[in-house]
Amino acid sequence: MTEFATGPSPGSRAGGRPEAIKAVPVRHYSRWVAAALVLAFGAEIVYTVITAPNLRWEFVGTYLFGRLIREGILITLELTVFAMVLGIVLGVVLAVMRISPNPVVSWVSWFYIWFFRGTPVLVQIFFWYNLNLVLPHIGLGIPGTPIWWQANTNSLISPFLAAAFGLGLNEGAYMAEIVRAGIISVEQGQTEAAQALGMTRLQVMRRIVLPQAMRVITPPTGNETISMLKTSSLAFVAAVPELFTRATQIASANFAVIELLIVASVWYLVMTSILTVGQYYLERYFGRGSQRELPPTPLQRLRRMLVTGHLPPPTPAEPFTPTGRERNRLI
Repeated sequence: MTEFATGPSPGSRAGGRPEAIKAVPVRHYSRWVAAALVLAFGAEIVYTVITAPNLRWEFVGTYLFGRLIREGILITLELTVFAMVLGIVLGVVLAVMRISPNPVVSWVSWFYIWFFRGTPVLVQIFFWYNLNLVLPHIGLGIPGTPIWWQANTNSLISPFLAAAFGLGLNEGAYMAEIVRAGIISVEQGQTEAAQALGMTRLQVMRRIVLPQAMRVITPPTGNETISMLKTSSLAFVAAVPELFTRATQIASANFAVIELLIVASVWYLVMTSILTVGQYYLERYFGRGSQRELPPTPLQRLRRMLVTGHLPPPTPAEPFTPTGRERNRLI
């Protein structure tokens, strides 16, 4: 007859409680190998660029903060702001027209979006820059009466305005679809409830729909602003002295083409990085109602990492507690 031991098992503590499980993390050696290969490849590219025999870095340092480059940066920012303001205003108007129950208004908005999204922005800038070839004068007034105002097209539309109109009118078509997507993301019942309270369509759009739609509109609008900053370099066809135009003009004089392109690229990276930070905080501001606790900002994460020595854990999701109506629906 076989006897079984009745003593405590080797993996149990005194009192019958089992020992805590010692979790051993799985080691992914392939990830370390892949990371090492990527770092080595990146280091090789950086080393090749830095040690290029014909790359004169002294030109980069000389023109990085040059007067002409600084003037080009200022014009680039002005062009970006003007085009984005024009595009956002047009986008809101066209989006409201697009969802209007009036078929004429809706089709006019659709035709505008179709035309300006279907033609290249470079062609549009070139069209406004050469508008005087087909329209030497621009006039406003009542035909057959002395009430008439007329001006020369070249004096009225400067190269800066030609580039701004080309960029802004094109951007308005894209912003119209972005704003329309944000508007239709708001629940239709809120619009019906507001109209039942006696609010007009304009009041509903301004007080109810647009504030909630901003959570959806802000991220792609930030991306469009960053894209507009870089697309403003196409203004060189209108002889606008923005950053890229200034860099190419200087390069044509001293033949340091790559060096001046590096200067322009550095400043584009700086400006887009600043816009990216601004977009992040705007998304946090308009996303306050969608999350009970916002995630920490990069500055807060860095400060916490310096104090505690490790990254903060992700914000845990709060348990779902259904209301009475949701509880009945689940049942």
